[in-house]
Amino acid sequence: MTHTTHRLVLEARAQDLLFRQARTVDRFTDEPVPDETVRAIHDLVRHGPTAFNQQPLRMCLLRSQESRSRLAGHLSRSNREKTLAAPLTVLLAVDNEFHRRLPDQFPQFPGAMDLFSEKRMVRERSALLNGALQAAYFIIGIRAAGLAAGPMSGFDEDGVNREFFPDGKWSALLVVNIGRPAGTGPRPRGPRLAYDEVSTTL
Repeated sequence: MTHTTHRLVLEARAQDLLFRQARTVDRFTDEPVPDETVRAIHDLVRHGPTAFNQQPLRMCLLRSQESRSRLAGHLSRSNREKTLAAPLTVLLAVDNEFHRRLPDQFPQFPGAMDLFSEKRMVRERSALLNGALQAAYFIIGIRAAGLAAGPMSGFDEDGVNREFFPDGKWSALLVVNIGRPAGTGPRPRGPRLAYDEVSTTL
């Protein structure tokens, strides 16, 4: 199967690494994922755009078996074993008080913080949307580091929030296992929708 790549600036090898050959992974080798690698991933993907440059995503790196066990009790059954065995699990959350940083992060609009100060529902919805954008950037960054990601949303959100973020300032968004893939690989990739199936020109 051939791919049309000449209209994209990014070279074909990088396209394969980030998208075409990259897969969601359930099983990893024992090779550790050092803090320096996670920092390098963040330093790359933090440049992805968010509304008002709000950057609400927060990361909680679960390295100890104790912290992983605390999380596992709130995961769906199919996600527990793979999480306990992964070399690194990152609990992604959003900061529901991101607006307090807007005077520094979006100084060109001094009134940005006021747009969210008295409207918690609006603030939480914005944090969720923009945090999800950042989570997607994070997964691409993991692939750019030559690693694989196993993102999971199958968990008891209220339970995880009580366990890790009881003050309510952060809210759990996604669990991501990270490492080098092990074994023969995941099941065959599911079909993707074609351009003509998803686009409309008005």
